[in-house]
Amino acid sequence: MAFMVKTMVGGQLKNLTGGLGGKEDKGEGEKSPAEAQGMTREEYEEYQKQLLEEKMEREAMYTQRKAERATLRTHFRDKYRLPKSDVDDAQIQLAGGDVELPKELAKMIEEDNEEEEGRSSVIGQLSNIQNIDLDSIKGKAQSTLDDLKQSAEKCSLM
Repeated sequence: MAFMVKTMVGGQLKNLTGGLGGKEDKGEGEKSPAEAQGMTREEYEEYQKQLLEEKMEREAMYTQRKAERATLRTHFRDKYRLPKSDVDDAQIQLAGGDVELPKELAKMIEEDNEEEEGRSSVIGQLSNIQNIDLDSIKGKAQSTLDDLKQSAEKCSLM
């Protein structure tokens, strides 16, 4: 109620005097942001500058992480021959284009590649089959090669 009276009468009184009364006391709601937080104007500007810098650092780190994830997804798309994503390419370009994977992820991918290389070889495929003695197969293959070499030496055409 007092607020309404003050606004109604205060506005009329100000118009009558023409604002000659000098400084008026500012109300609680009319304080500057710096005064509201109990700081001087310079302190408040420095505080705002720090907040802005921190926000930019967070956004840069977030963009870098998104680009790392996009690089990982691109790697797996290439590996499994899946269609490429324009969104991932855009995220990588946004981060500067040359994005490296975190060490842990790169190490995991390297281990996966080594495992797949071992599985893709003939001996790797044979090791997946149960109840096979690889040593005996290797021995038989070596003896067959030795026999072939001996018969090639006996051959009169060569």
